[in-house]
Amino acid sequence: MDALINLLKTNARLTNAELAVMLDTDEKTVAGWIEELEEKGIIKGYTAIVNDELVDDENVTALIEVKVTPQSQSGFDAIARTIASYEEVEACTLMSGTYDLCVTVSGKNLRDISMFVANRLAGIDGVLSTATNFVLKRYKDNNIIIIDEETDERGLISP
Repeated sequence: MDALINLLKTNARLTNAELAVMLDTDEKTVAGWIEELEEKGIIKGYTAIVNDELVDDENVTALIEVKVTPQSQSGFDAIARTIASYEEVEACTLMSGTYDLCVTVSGKNLRDISMFVANRLAGIDGVLSTATNFVLKRYKDNNIIIIDEETDERGLISP
């Protein structure tokens, strides 16, 4: 199953026939394994990795560091679930280090992000502080290189 998971992480568009050849088994077995992984919640979904700059260069993404007070019965889980439920939130991760949660948020502009932090995030019971870091450029995402190599023309000499 680990080999199947690694192949799907690399390219979720591989067909069952292609996976079967790579795993030295048959399509029916691969289909069964995938169904089992989905039923167990190991595979949570499938997605495309998109170069957002080519789609909408006005879109803004931020990584927000959030310090929280853990709840007495649920620790960080209740606050994390509340944060994760917001439409703007792409990811919410428990961290070790100087802050507790890392929240990835997207919006149409800087104001959208700042309003989300001020009106939604900061108002959640248990949120002590936030620090917002804006993504300036993505180079690699989910093990996929996002940017194409650019030609460095600084050394070119014209006649």
